Amino acid sequence: MKRIFKTIGFLFLLTAASCTSGDKSPSSDAPDNPAKTEAGPPVTGDWLMYHFLSDPENLNPVTSNDAGASTILGYIIEGLLTRDPRTLELKPLIAESRPEISADRLHYTFHIRKDVHFQDGHPLTGEDVLFSLKVIKNPRVNAPFARVYYASVVNAELLDDYTLRFTAREPYFLNEEFLGGFGIIPRHTYDPDNLLKDVTITQLDGDWKKNKKQVEAFADSFNRDFNRNPLGSGPYRFESWKTGEAVVLARDPKYWGQGKEGIDPVYLDQIHFKVINDMDAALVALKSQDLDYTGLQPIQYTRQTDTEKFKANFEKVQYDSPSYTYIGWNNDHPIFSDKRVRTAMTYFTNREQMVKTILLGLGQVVDSPIYRFRKEYDESLYSHPFDPEKGSALLKEAGWVDSNGDGILDKVIGGKRVDFRFEIKFNSGNDTREAVALTLQDELKKHGIDCSVRKLDWTIYLDQVKNHDFDAIILGWAMSVNPPDAFQVWHSSQAENKGSNAISYKNAEVDHILENYRREFDPEKRIEMYRRFQEILNEEQPYTFLFMQKSLSAYHKRFRNVQILPIGGLVPSEWWVPMPLQRYKP
Repeated sequence: MKRIFKTIGFLFLLTAASCTSGDKSPSSDAPDNPAKTEAGPPVTGDWLMYHFLSDPENLNPVTSNDAGASTILGYIIEGLLTRDPRTLELKPLIAESRPEISADRLHYTFHIRKDVHFQDGHPLTGEDVLFSLKVIKNPRVNAPFARVYYASVVNAELLDDYTLRFTAREPYFLNEEFLGGFGIIPRHTYDPDNLLKDVTITQLDGDWKKNKKQVEAFADSFNRDFNRNPLGSGPYRFESWKTGEAVVLARDPKYWGQGKEGIDPVYLDQIHFKVINDMDAALVALKSQDLDYTGLQPIQYTRQTDTEKFKANFEKVQYDSPSYTYIGWNNDHPIFSDKRVRTAMTYFTNREQMVKTILLGLGQVVDSPIYRFRKEYDESLYSHPFDPEKGSALLKEAGWVDSNGDGILDKVIGGKRVDFRFEIKFNSGNDTREAVALTLQDELKKHGIDCSVRKLDWTIYLDQVKNHDFDAIILGWAMSVNPPDAFQVWHSSQAENKGSNAISYKNAEVDHILENYRREFDPEKRIEMYRRFQEILNEEQPYTFLFMQKSLSAYHKRFRNVQILPIGGLVPSEWWVPMPLQRYKP
């Protein structure tokens, strides 16, 4: 089961997610060879010990925007629609059916199931759906990355307790997906004083200051008080979160969808997202069977998991991951505001060699933010090779010379001589990003550039990224396997208010393309528009796009129904364990 919540629209900052703790000890009477045990029909029970490299940013269902939080919340929160993980088609979940859409594509009417309830037993009604959209539209809620997908929504009204009609000011080819995709949260929990009761979507879209007191009071509370205890209608409920140790979810025995036609069942009693901020330590924990599932580094995948003992207990998998890694240059920085400098940085970055030596060949260089296997990806883009001579020539053209003979390039900027000195930041525990930073640091030193590197705890790092507190960063984005919408990351409006355009990239033609793209329903015309969008990024190099690496992981062989699915890989919510192999029993 892959929930639509935060999976088919919003883009997410990637941690090197790959996670458990509990009071119960594993059973010691499981068979020695789990792969040979007969499966039989699916049964409930057992726990999954799932490795996370770091704690999630927070577990607020609306304001969180990292991949770890999205993974966890996807088990807890549901939307009106979901996406079939195999066919990638939209299908109803909390809605009775897909919406009725007006001929002008401006009105979307959803009918809600009457048998849905939240994990605390309260029924889910249209009031909760309307409230959840109000939260996203609230300009004081810390969710600019989500709000951008609902900018065209100007009204939402309850026709009755279980029927809603959404109205858009203009067509958007992904409106059905996003109106059906936002996570529905209980009003009685997240707004117990009903502060948003008399605030309309129309007001939140325009003159919300008429209700300034209620809007701001709600947002202050929501941003502050709901970051660690999520509640939804999904099949798993939140149990606990011990920072630096684990987030624990438990299967809800009273889940509304249990046994309902068209609702995918879940089987595992608990899922523990165990935080181990070191990939070598995580592999040790996996081999000792304290973990059941973890991502692997290339060297771990190819060389450190090749023993017979490991193969007896674990299965390794690799697949093309819809994500990419990049170096982001702060376009507002005095050094990196010049596209010639950014392009030079790409020429100094030996991307092909990084794929060979850091990824051990398990990946490929990319030159665009579009998923490599979608039609929108432009294979004709110029792929900047490793060419330090071209890089040095561009810097000289941009005015960077060693004027005082100290070995560091410099330039007069704003009347002052500025040395070419900057810092690259990345999250601790991510050995791939660290290797990229150190490799580039070593190369730049040869060319008169003083580059320092700094690794930071994920939550601290993410806060600095959102506040543009960096010279350069190494990060990753998840990519959509469905038709993409790059507005969240690349439109100039998203450089403000902690939006996802953290590098402050601004280009009027790109803005125009991204705006018109959203209103275009002809997929061939959208492809044409995105080809030009990619050409501009290729020319301006606001990122040095690095690579799309293979997703490498290992899981314990006692789990059944483990499949690589088109939705983006493995979907642990579908897994189950035969009774004789269950390690954690009541």
